[in-house]
Amino acid sequence: MVETHKGGCFCGAVRYETKGTPVRVSVCSCEWCRKRTGSALGLSVYFDDQDIIFNDGGRTLFLLTSDAGRWLQTEFCPKCGTTVSWTLEFQPGKRGIAGGTFDPPVFWFVPERYAFAQNKPDWLHIDGDLEICEGMPD
Repeated sequence: MVETHKGGCFCGAVRYETKGTPVRVSVCSCEWCRKRTGSALGLSVYFDDQDIIFNDGGRTLFLLTSDAGRWLQTEFCPKCGTTVSWTLEFQPGKRGIAGGTFDPPVFWFVPERYAFAQNKPDWLHIDGDLEICEGMPD
């Protein structure tokens, strides 16, 4: 049986369902993740595009350039502004889902790496077996 997880934006207008397990789970402190979340880091859960189904609630797209000079396209709710997902130039065929937008149990996944750790706040201590990347991972 294929594992599925549901989630969506704060107001519920944008909903999604993922199938299977993520291809990557990352924590990141790049400028984009910090601005996107309004926090010290972002939590990204990546799936193959075909393993995510969105409702037809409509998403607003925004294209920008990352710290690494590559494009990122975010998708957010036009009603409440929650960033729900994004695509990245350097990961064709994959889509990131904002980790905090999953329905309970919210954090059912385990991060495998920390990207742009050079930007992490001094008060944040990293324990466990995370792969640490000071900048953009290879």
